[in-house]
Amino acid sequence: MLEFAVPPGHPVLAPMTLHIARGDRICLLGPSGIGKTTLLNRLAGLEPGQPHPALRIGYLFQEHRLLPWRTLRDNLRLVGVSRDQVVPLLARVGLGNVADLFPDQLSLGMARRAALARCLAIRPELLLLDEPFASLDSHRAVELQALIRELLQQTPHMAMICVTHEVRDAAALANRVWYLAGRPARLRHDGLLGDTPAEVAVLARQLEVLGQEASSPA
Repeated sequence: MLEFAVPPGHPVLAPMTLHIARGDRICLLGPSGIGKTTLLNRLAGLEPGQPHPALRIGYLFQEHRLLPWRTLRDNLRLVGVSRDQVVPLLARVGLGNVADLFPDQLSLGMARRAALARCLAIRPELLLLDEPFASLDSHRAVELQALIRELLQQTPHMAMICVTHEVRDAAALANRVWYLAGRPARLRHDGLLGDTPAEVAVLARQLEVLGQEASSPA
């Protein structure tokens, strides 16, 4: 679906080539500040002077980035959602009855759901999620995780890359795991995710070791 290359000379990321296929569910892990968001931004074509990829990309940022002076209905209308599709689209993320509220009237979890609806409005071929569960309590995080998993099941050809710090998020959402580490950051792991808790635990330990090795002095 997409082959992406990071060129030499980038201050944060080492040169790398990434292959993303239709239906891939990828969780991107790595230490804080290593460059995971930078990598998502490059994938989305948001770096200065970088051409935009020739595919539809939905990007759920860490902040919801909804226009605060517009209702949810108007926020969706601004990205091309037809008048009669606003409520059905919000209903897909559990917000069908709040179309006329403003973003500041929503909880953080609800605002993330609304931003996710905006992502889905363009029928993305690639969905980028930047720490979607950050700052949510455990109950709300589990709810949002279940919603994302359901949406992925409904759109089997859409690829996803989700930045997270937790292997358990990968176990719930992903079929592939990327691990970014080092200075500049390199893709130290790109592999399929096992199905059993034991396999997930082994992977967590492997990634921990990779992170320690990458941060050790040469």
